[in-house]
Parts: sequence; structure tokens; C-alpha cells
Amino acid sequence: MTADPLAPLDLAFWNIESAGHPMHLAALGVFAARSPSAAAHAADLLASRAAAVPGLRMRIRDTWQPLVLRQSLSALRRTRPAPGEPLAAALRQPLASALRRSLAFGGATREPDPGFDPLDHVRLHPPAADFHTAAGRLMGRPLQRARPPWEAHVLPGEDGLSFAVLFKFHHALADGLRALTLAAALMDPMDLPAPRPRPTEPSRGLLPDVREVPGLVRDALSDAGRALDIGAAVARSTLDMRSSPALTCAPSGTRRTAGTVIDLDDVHRIRKSAGGTVNDVLIAVVAGALRRWLDERGDGSEGVAPRALIPVSRRRPRTAHPQGNRLSGYLMRLPVGERDPLARLTQVRTAMDRNKEAGPHRGAGAVALLADHVPPLGHRLGGPLLGQAARLWFDVLVTSVPLPGFGLRLGGDPLGAVFPLAPLAPGHSLAVAVSTYRGRVHYGLVADGAAVPDLGLVARALTEEVAALTAVCDR
Repeated sequence: MTADPLAPLDLAFWNIESAGHPMHLAALGVFAARSPSAAAHAADLLASRAAAVPGLRMRIRDTWQPLVLRQSLSALRRTRPAPGEPLAAALRQPLASALRRSLAFGGATREPDPGFDPLDHVRLHPPAADFHTAAGRLMGRPLQRARPPWEAHVLPGEDGLSFAVLFKFHHALADGLRALTLAAALMDPMDLPAPRPRPTEPSRGLLPDVREVPGLVRDALSDAGRALDIGAAVARSTLDMRSSPALTCAPSGTRRTAGTVIDLDDVHRIRKSAGGTVNDVLIAVVAGALRRWLDERGDGSEGVAPRALIPVSRRRPRTAHPQGNRLSGYLMRLPVGERDPLARLTQVRTAMDRNKEAGPHRGAGAVALLADHVPPLGHRLGGPLLGQAARLWFDVLVTSVPLPGFGLRLGGDPLGAVFPLAPLAPGHSLAVAVSTYRGRVHYGLVADGAAVPDLGLVARALTEEVAALTAVCDR
């Protein structure tokens, strides 16, 4: 494996990170233990299997190399085509390499770590009375940036009947789909369908076909117009807002996690009765749970409509290139202040339909796409400021993380529950992630430890909101 420059959005995630706000995503998997030594056996398996997964050997290295245009041009002049090979074909690869090196100033590369040792990344911990309490402490610790940025923490249960594994992946190394692929590679082997082959692109000359120039100009103008549209939408999203102080905070550097599990059949019953999609129902459940939580803690929910960022993947699970984040997003107001559960669901459905009609390439939620228009040095210098501006852009993250429909095992022990955990942006007190696994919906919550000491109330409120919606729909 060779070194590759980080994609623009990966580079943004790498530079946004600070000691108080690590940019890793995670998943807490809970396994049924068939023996008291199951956790130790699982740790051994993870370490031995990690050595064979190339993606886990990749570190991220900052590059400050100067522009190398002169050296690149010299190398191009020395290029000689093979007998019978067109000059354009001979120059294509050296030119691409030269441009890549020249534009890497102030960026970072993803490259194999020659000193990779799986034992540096897999850790067996003492028995834990509560997996989420232990996971919260571990979520507050940044990954070591000098090593491949991932970790697997094995947590034995005090009862000896279960153990958990907390997988942490830096967002610059993997998005949700890529993290799933890397974690699944460490599970017990199973027969999976072969991925569909990626379509091959037709060979291209060194310069674009003259007939393509008008289209390229239109694309460039369209990109510029889209960037202006996104910027204007972000500015508009800050107007006439009524959020809650409970969703923003001065960062403490500590983390709490919590989770709850609901029956997917209940979600389908609500969807069939009230309309919308499964995702609409799951977002509406978050809005109702926030209302319950704010009222219970005394902050009040009347008139509150926080901006929720809903990430949207721009890749296909079985055909996408394995490297690089491909994300956009939708921005919507969560109708927390609405009293009626069905009315909340209707408002969520309307907002999501409007977002889908506009598409993931426009609007304030698509601000991640602007990363493609920022040079590497701009990410390096502007990353910290961009991270601090997250609170001006949205109030709470609500993200869906895909999981396989089949059951997973580690050392023969079945995975019974898995809670996705999202990064917490600077100035935010809560992030919500949701996954469906084997007929059940798993909500994973990450919060600032000082700002949300009652995170368990949010988890309980999610369950109560599903029960309330089901009761209303069953009338």
C-alpha cells in the first residue's frame, strides 16, 4: 500500500480535532460470553486479526513539503514513452503524481505505518459494572495521532455473562461505512456475497476533448453557484431560531455515553399508521425525547426548535471506493416545542421531504461539500476556527449508521447489541446516532459529561416516546 493524500473532508476532520474535542466515531458492541475467559480470548483474536487488515495499518501523517513544481517538470521532461506508446499516455501518470505532490502542501497523507503493532491498539480492561460508564471515559480520550488512529477496547462484564468491545476510529480514517468494514474484518469469518465490480472509466487523453470544454465550464459554474447557495443557506439558518441552552455548553473535555434499544416492529407500526419513512419516525422520536428531557430537567421545551444536522452518505455501500469520507447532510428544525406526537412526526416528515426534493448538494446541511473547494493549507489554518463555528451551524447531530442484517460473532460469542457513537462537535452537549441490527433499533448517545450528567434520562425518554407514538397510532 502506498501513501495517498487525504480527501478534503478527511483533512477537515483531521484539522478540526483538538484535545478537548476528539474527532473519532465509535461503536459499543455487547456480546454474550460463553465462558469466563471470553473477553480475554476476544482481545487476543482482535490483535491477531488486526495484523492482517491493511486498512488498520494506515497512519495519517501531516505534510509540510514545499511546492515541487520545478522538480516535477524536470521529472516530466525525463519521461520517455515505451515503443509504440503515445506520448500522452506516457505522461498521464507522472503528471498526475506531480500535481498530487504539488497540491499536498499543508495537507496530510494516509500511509502504511512501518512500526505498526496491533498490541498498541487492542486493550483488555478490568471488569466493568456498566459498559456505557466505561465507554464514556474512553470516548473522551483522543486517539494517538502518531499511530494508525483506531482502538479496540475489550470490557469484560462483572457478571461473567457478557463482554463489550468499544471500537474507535478517527473520522479522517473512516466514515460510518468504512468503519463498519474495518470492524467487520475483525469478526469471525463468514460467507459474504462478492462485491459488485466497480465500473471502469474510459481512458482519457492528457487534455480534455474539445467537445467536453463547455460541459466542464458549466460544471465549474455550477460548483461555484452551489457553494454560494450553501453559504447563503447557512447564514439564513441562524436567523429566527429558538434552541435550548441545554444543547450547547462550554466544553469540559469529558464524555458520557448511554443507549437504548427499541423494537423495529414498533417503528414500522408507527410508520404504517402515520405515514413517512422509518427514518422520519426515528428522527421524530429524537424530537419527542428531547422535549421530555428538557421538561423533566426544568429547562422547558415551549417554542424550542433546535437545528438538527442529518448526515447523508454520498457513496454506495458495495461499490464505493474504500477510502475517503463522502458525506453531505440535511439541516432541519426539530419540532421539540410541538405538544402532539403525531404532529411532531408530520412536521419531521414535511421537513425531510423538502430536504430530499432539494437534494443533498444544496442547502445549509451540505456545508461539508465546501471542503472540496478549500486547499490543504486552508484546512490546516482554518480547521480550529471551523470547529468552533459548528455551534453556529447546528445544535444537535442526528446520524444513522448502517449495520449488516446478519448476526456477527467474535470468538464464537454472538453480538447481541451495538450502539453507534458519534463525535461531539465543539460547543455541543449532545450527539445522537442510530443503527438497526437484527430487528432492533439501537440509539447511541454521546454527551459532554459536565453539561449532561443526566444522559440516562434522554435514553429513557427515547423509549417513552416510542411507547407514546405506538399508543396513539393503535387507537
